[in-house]
Amino acid sequence: MNVFDIIGPVMIGPSSSHTAGAVRIGRVANKLMDDRTPRTVEITLSGSFAQTYRGHGTDKALLAGIMGYHSYAEEIRDALEIAKARGIDYTFVKKDIPGAHPNTAVIRFVLEDGTEGSVQGASVGGGNIRVDLVNGMKVDFNGDYHTMLVMHLDRPGVIASVTSLMRYEYADLNISNFHLSREARGGNAIMTIEIDTLPPDSLIEDIRKLEYVTNALLIRKL
Repeated sequence: MNVFDIIGPVMIGPSSSHTAGAVRIGRVANKLMDDRTPRTVEITLSGSFAQTYRGHGTDKALLAGIMGYHSYAEEIRDALEIAKARGIDYTFVKKDIPGAHPNTAVIRFVLEDGTEGSVQGASVGGGNIRVDLVNGMKVDFNGDYHTMLVMHLDRPGVIASVTSLMRYEYADLNISNFHLSREARGGNAIMTIEIDTLPPDSLIEDIRKLEYVTNALLIRKL
């Protein structure tokens, strides 16, 4: 535990859970979009997020994060207007998600080129988050580490190709956590790899070149 777990993050807004944490969930979606501006965004709010999102500014915070702003950005106050000015068609939906944390949001986006994606995350207190689903597949990370998401087809040897590349070409990197999720045997799968130190951009580029890898993204510590 560090001092920020006790006093909370530097932020704009009344609540670390409903504002700062919401910004961080939005920023995960922003990284999945490679910092691009989405054409449409649908944000589903569950639990207390659904009940108090206007009063606590959760709607503004989520949109601000989606557009790449940090929890301390003054632009959070005007995020709804900024999103409209950028041509983002956004909607908020209140819906109970069974078994989800009380402060849960699901962000579904469509980019200008038609690319679709989604993130489900929860604000668990003090500005901290937990990301549960990416593109419908189960993940488990909180943004406290540099995190690589490797989307790939579930084929023999893919995990070995990624880890071997890191072992022999990027030996100074240390994996702190690894998680694999797949839709079905032989179908789409995703690796979640948390790393202690920030990797060079070339690592992501090299992973993308590996056979059966469909995409790789780096989410820097939030």
